[in-house]
Amino acid sequence: MDKRINIAIVGLNFGRHIIKELSEGCNPARFRLAAICDINQEKVETEAARLGVRAYYTLDELLKDESIQAVGLYTGPVNRSALLRQIIRAGKDVMTTKPFELDADAAREVLEEAERLGRVIHLNSPSPLPSADLQVVAEWREKHTLGRPVGCRIECWANYKEEADGTWYDDPQLCPAPPLYRLGIYLMNDLIWLLGTPEKVSLLQSRIRTGRPTADNAQMGVLFAGGAIANVFASFCVRDGQLYRNAYVMNYENGTIYRNIGPEADKSMETVKLIAHGGDVLETAHTQEHSGAYQWGNFYRAVNGENIFGDNAAEKRKAYIDRIVNGVKVMDAMKRAQEGGSAYV
Repeated sequence: MDKRINIAIVGLNFGRHIIKELSEGCNPARFRLAAICDINQEKVETEAARLGVRAYYTLDELLKDESIQAVGLYTGPVNRSALLRQIIRAGKDVMTTKPFELDADAAREVLEEAERLGRVIHLNSPSPLPSADLQVVAEWREKHTLGRPVGCRIECWANYKEEADGTWYDDPQLCPAPPLYRLGIYLMNDLIWLLGTPEKVSLLQSRIRTGRPTADNAQMGVLFAGGAIANVFASFCVRDGQLYRNAYVMNYENGTIYRNIGPEADKSMETVKLIAHGGDVLETAHTQEHSGAYQWGNFYRAVNGENIFGDNAAEKRKAYIDRIVNGVKVMDAMKRAQEGGSAYV
């Protein structure tokens, strides 16, 4: 019996990458691409014909299709909670992406409504379960009695040659400190999982070379409730072949953990190392799964009613909602920090 989930992709700009991802690995055995939706009618018709799927031009039309079980929502973050509310009230589950929303209250409301309705909303960042490299950090912290987190330097860069196009990417109120909002959000969501509740944000940003009117180079400092201090750097201006490395140095009271530090030849793996106590490298791990990847297997299981969280599932689902909302709160504080340099979360 065919147990695949019928999924529709909404938003074809980034959604085209998701369509390709759904055709790879184990995903074809889990999901059947049944429909696509975009306001660009010509684009939808062309892609629907190529893929052999149904074409829709509005979300309202798509949601009337009772054969669709899940929706991949890949529109911009502006008013995303309103779109999510439509989808879950139509009885469908959702995989979506970061940045999740601009409004923390709206984000919490729709996530808690999904919980009440028994609907699934998953993101790639933060993912519902920690990625393999983050699990390694948690295990080492316990195993080696690393103590409290003290600080972290975390960074990511890419080589973008974008031009202004009048979209939300060009508006500092909708896309504050763009390298941090578009790339650094992965790093920030990792930090929330590693360090807990953020309290205060400070911001520096500049525009070096890209064609948009907004910043292309940015750095954020974050103070956490437990006293740890983190620095997050993200840039669109570095062409060195080491793109999207998501590297960090994490200091604890009794040791330091390194992820992807220095040039790496094998970009298909995450490399995590621990130095503790006497200064020796005590542990080294290589993981295939990286933070920010879509957990399609967990989404498939959750849509089918499986408990992916294990013991204390309700508590862990609430913690997942809190992580998503805290990420939105940090981005909101970062937007406010554009005016005065710092802001409370």
